[in-house]
Amino acid sequence: MTHSPPAAADSGPAALASVDGIIEGLASQGYIASRRIATALFMASHLQKPILVEGSAGVGKTELAIATSTLLGLPLIRMQCYEGLDESRALYEWKYGKQLLYTQILKDRMGEALGDAPSMDAAMDRLHDMGDLFFSEPFLEPRPLLQALKAPGGAVLLIDEIDKSDEAFEAFLLEILSAYQVSIPELGVVKAIVPPIVFLTSNNVRDLGDALKRRCLHLHIPLPEEALEQRIVASRVPGVETRLNHQLVSFVQSLRKMDLRKSPSISETVDWARVLLLLHAHALETEMVRDTLNVLLKFEQDIVAVEPQIGEMLRAQAPAVAAG
Repeated sequence: MTHSPPAAADSGPAALASVDGIIEGLASQGYIASRRIATALFMASHLQKPILVEGSAGVGKTELAIATSTLLGLPLIRMQCYEGLDESRALYEWKYGKQLLYTQILKDRMGEALGDAPSMDAAMDRLHDMGDLFFSEPFLEPRPLLQALKAPGGAVLLIDEIDKSDEAFEAFLLEILSAYQVSIPELGVVKAIVPPIVFLTSNNVRDLGDALKRRCLHLHIPLPEEALEQRIVASRVPGVETRLNHQLVSFVQSLRKMDLRKSPSISETVDWARVLLLLHAHALETEMVRDTLNVLLKFEQDIVAVEPQIGEMLRAQAPAVAAG
């Protein structure tokens, strides 16, 4: 899937000229990056190495690629990984319908060309030459990986949830990740005109191979500290009042300290802030938190465990929020 973002004011290589510039540039796209994230992107762009971004779901791995694409004014080419993903879905396939149509149209011409062949071997040679025409660029259907390599001005390639693919596909990626090229039997080696900026994301569903990790810079995005999360909420949901921002982030931080089946991620904090804004909330109240708790917690057993403690949690955070 390819998205062509609008050109950013500071797009292009200049946007990646310094770590501070990257922080400011990503912030202009609504992505609040830590210095570690910005440094990884700076190194990746200058060393032309892919970034393997790991972390729990919802911490902003995919959003980093999207924000980078918009910042640089480059198309985002996204490939969603899944079990059984193969070369034909990721790299290319032939336009079989077009090949069949052209075969029907050229049937008579093929007969004429073969009719005066002096021998069967000569006819086969001519037929082979015709067959090569059907396995050439006009009949090729590029998939995400090939699209990224062939993008004339470069691209941001997002290989999302690589840990959901199998080891065979992971091995297939090694040539692309190391040399930004791929070998196609019918066409030869296709090398990137402009090497794409590559992000691979992983939720650690399975361990990735050492060969893939060696080809990438490693970046782990943890759940943010309270001050950073407040900045993220303020950036993504600018209508939320400062007091409510501090309250809701403090409450989410408290939830993450509990023994839950799934703690809320950054994306769920942002979603909750949007819900509270939609409900015209100015401060957290017990009933409102109870009614919207399902935005933060995705398992009923977690909701049941937290509900009786909501009032106590809000009272405990009140002095800290007031002081802040």
